[in-house]
Parts: sequence; structure tokens; C-alpha cells
Amino acid sequence: MSTDHEYLTFLGTGTSVGVPVIGCRCMVCTSTDPCNNRTRSSILIKSGGTSLLVDSGPDLREQALREKISSIDAVIYTHSHLDHVVGFDELRAFCWHRQDPLPLYATQYCLDVLKNMFAWAFDAGNSYPGYIKPDPRIVAEPFQFGSLGITPLPVIHGSVVTVGYLFETKNAFRFAYLPDVKTIPESTLSMMEDLDLLIIDSLRNEPHATHLSVPESLEIAKRLSPARTIFTHISHDIDHATLSAELPPGISLAHDGLHVALID
Repeated sequence: MSTDHEYLTFLGTGTSVGVPVIGCRCMVCTSTDPCNNRTRSSILIKSGGTSLLVDSGPDLREQALREKISSIDAVIYTHSHLDHVVGFDELRAFCWHRQDPLPLYATQYCLDVLKNMFAWAFDAGNSYPGYIKPDPRIVAEPFQFGSLGITPLPVIHGSVVTVGYLFETKNAFRFAYLPDVKTIPESTLSMMEDLDLLIIDSLRNEPHATHLSVPESLEIAKRLSPARTIFTHISHDIDHATLSAELPPGISLAHDGLHVALID
């Protein structure tokens, strides 16, 4: 897709263990459908001439090579679970040719975890050329990055502090990204009205303790009534073709490498 356009790319659409799952011989894990190959969840947003990476999971290197990503301007984190942060070291590849520190947007909780896990990067003595030089920026209220307006969306996902994000482009395209969520507070739902696109966690058909199920995600989509809904963070319990055929109009499943234009 042309870089002249506003779009997002699903770098990964899988749950914490990815799909196929190691050692599993189920129908989905042995499927030949490429849409059933799911690396850990992440998106890349191209808007207003900037590239914003959302989460740096363990498959970042593979994802970047597949999508031919050569530069990013910032990283924004949803939460500190390993499948969303442990590709941090791969960010070195995006820092070799930049002079400025790399902006990292996250909650204070998530930044504290990153500083503990990757202390070498945040150390004041980190002066080695080409290493990641983080510019940590606490996410506590709406902010602007380039032409994107960004609002954190607090959600409940287990015991870890977690946020989704509401993005608004310069052309007033509004989309929300909530890859890991079990419960959305009313105060957060009220910020998600009149969406052009909702991207939301939909782990499996059966209930889960810390993730939305397909029926639960369908109920949220029905309530918010966005122009379009895409399910992500999908486990090996879901076959892409089977569920895609059952979803109502306007709702679809993401797959790795899917490009979505950020236009009405």
C-alpha cells in the first residue's frame, strides 16, 4: 500500500502464545490458511507522514521484515504483559540511524516495568552508538503525536494496568484499538462514540477470565455501533474462514498483514 495514504497495518493478531501453538496439532494450528498464522498482537499506524508502533512484542523482528518497515517515529504501549513488550530490544534496528531519542508512550506502571526489564537502555550511562535511547513519556491524558490525536482508554485486563487507545486523524477518522480487555468501564465506553473503526480483543468463543470472547465483543460492537469492527488477539480456538462466514455485516476478523485505510 502506498505510504502516501493514511492506514494501519496489523503486524500481529494472535494471543500470547501465537498461532500455531507449539506442540499443538489442532485443526487451526495445522491449517494451510495463512490467515490462521498469527504472531503476537501489534499494529503500525501511518498517518501524517509519521509511523507509530503500538506495542513491541516478541515477533517484532519477523513482523518488521515481512512488512518492510525500516523506520518508526515512536512506540506506544497498551500494557506490560510480555507478549506486548519483550521485543523491546528489536527497537535497536530503528535507532541506528536516528539522532534523537525514541519516544516511548506508556502508563507510569508500564514504564516502570520497561525500566526494570531493560535497565541498560534507560541507564544514564547508555551512550553506545546505535543503542535504544528511550524518551519515556507518561500517558495519563489525551496527547498529540504528529497529526494524530490520541486518547488513552482505561480498561480492565487481569491485574495489570492496561489501556487501549482512541486515535483521530487530521481528517477526523476516529478509531479505537483495544487488543487486551475483559471489561470496559462506562467512562471509557462514553469516549468511544461515533467510531469509524473499532478494533477489539476477541480471544475465542468460550468465556475467558481476562479476555473478551466473541459473543462479548459482538455485544460491545452492537452497543457502540461503529462503522466497522475488526476482531484481533485471536487464539487457536478460532478458524479464520469459519468465523468470518458467521459474523454479521460490518464485523470481520483481522489477520497478520491486513492493511486498513484510515478514511471514511
